Amino acid sequence: MESYGFWSLLPPTLAIILAIRTKQVFISLLLGIWVGWLILSGGNPLTGTFNTVQALVDVFKDAGNTRTIMFSCLVGALIVFVQKSGGTEGFISVVHGFLKNLESKKSFNSRVLVQLMAMFTGLIVFVETSINILTVGSIYRPIFDDLKIPREKMAYIAHSMSPTTCVLIPLNAWGAYIMGLLAAQGFSNPFQVLVSAFPFNFYPMIAIGLIAFFIISKKDFGPMKKAEDRTRNTGKLMNDDAKPLISTDALASEKKEGVKAKAFNMLVPIAVMVLMMPIMLIVTGYPNVKNPDTLAWYQIAGTAIGLGSGSTSVLISVLTSIIISMIMYKVQGIFKFQESIDIVISGISALIPLALLMLLAFAIGSVCKELKTGIYIAELTKSWLTPSLVPVIIFAVGCVVAFATGTSWGTFAIMIPIGVPMAHTLGADVSLTIAAALGGGVFGDNCSPISDTTLITSMACGSDLIDHVRTQLPYAILAGIITAILYIILGFAL
Repeated sequence: MESYGFWSLLPPTLAIILAIRTKQVFISLLLGIWVGWLILSGGNPLTGTFNTVQALVDVFKDAGNTRTIMFSCLVGALIVFVQKSGGTEGFISVVHGFLKNLESKKSFNSRVLVQLMAMFTGLIVFVETSINILTVGSIYRPIFDDLKIPREKMAYIAHSMSPTTCVLIPLNAWGAYIMGLLAAQGFSNPFQVLVSAFPFNFYPMIAIGLIAFFIISKKDFGPMKKAEDRTRNTGKLMNDDAKPLISTDALASEKKEGVKAKAFNMLVPIAVMVLMMPIMLIVTGYPNVKNPDTLAWYQIAGTAIGLGSGSTSVLISVLTSIIISMIMYKVQGIFKFQESIDIVISGISALIPLALLMLLAFAIGSVCKELKTGIYIAELTKSWLTPSLVPVIIFAVGCVVAFATGTSWGTFAIMIPIGVPMAHTLGADVSLTIAAALGGGVFGDNCSPISDTTLITSMACGSDLIDHVRTQLPYAILAGIITAILYIILGFAL
């Protein structure tokens, strides 16, 4: 197996640094991909360029990638639908009435309450990260805007709640994937092993706890405090040079003239999308259930959810939501059929930039895999570890791998096969080590600028990608430091 050593770090590092420094995310990612294929081509620029183009084309060879990109585009259609139907305006009116009632009783601060509501919504929608982020962003972004809460704070709440919730409540594709990795390590009961690791999965727990703390205390720091001060003092929801990952047209679509604002027109499409997710996970996962005749229906459903296709489920879920919306709005006389088609097309076009970014993110992930970037980072630490330090080192390396590659699942695939044998060989606590590998992967998913969830969050919340990363990163690092300290303490104690 050929190793590219230090050179394997160059593409993702270059892409991340350039993106943060220049805010030219498209060019930064593309340059990182090109440099990666240049290395793989032995330094031949012509071959490297050809392979770069081919790699972008090959992204669509993976059906999951294609479905995710399609989903990202169709989300735009749903957003515009909900806005033009008067659903968003109606929901805002309902929430405002609720908040005014509370304020009249002096029972709570509306800004605090809305942020906690967004956080709670992210907690209960644990079926899939994209659906989680989309639900929170679609429902609460207009309300956050009206209450003058910066887009960066919206993105922080939506993004930090998504992968953390999905890994803590693994009744989804995340749980199935992790259990598959554990089974490959020889565990006869991977579910039991996953449950045993749950109490030690500190990073997602701490990340969620910090969200609640900063919301209630209103004690933001770093770039997020600057964003809060900017919005409070000037009313600006974003920086002047911000480039939100969604077109202005999609963000500012007003309801059709003469249409009555109804919260119903927003809640039904969102509810359909969320409810369809577990249904489609069951449908796509059922063929993979072994011996279904011997299981009760709830056992079949639970098993199938864990074995279902996440990308297929999110795509069908948003398609179903759009179709239901078209029928519902047609019955109400809001849109004619041709109007609905026009809205779908305009919504899709608004999300083309995001689809392109997703394409580039998948491509740079592919080149990192070819260069074995994650494996190289992990291998650097294997020779000098002691049993007590195994969990914290696995966590730290997992953080670096996930941040550099932009994938939590890819990090799990690297760190679990490395961490479990190391724990067995050195006598470290296995459950603690597995939890550390999971937490490291989630850290990177929370804050890497090349992560697909980072891109989707910036889209769903109408936030600038780099501003989102800059404001969220200090909070993720704080959660990571606390987590590392706990792993050091428990590594020596257990």
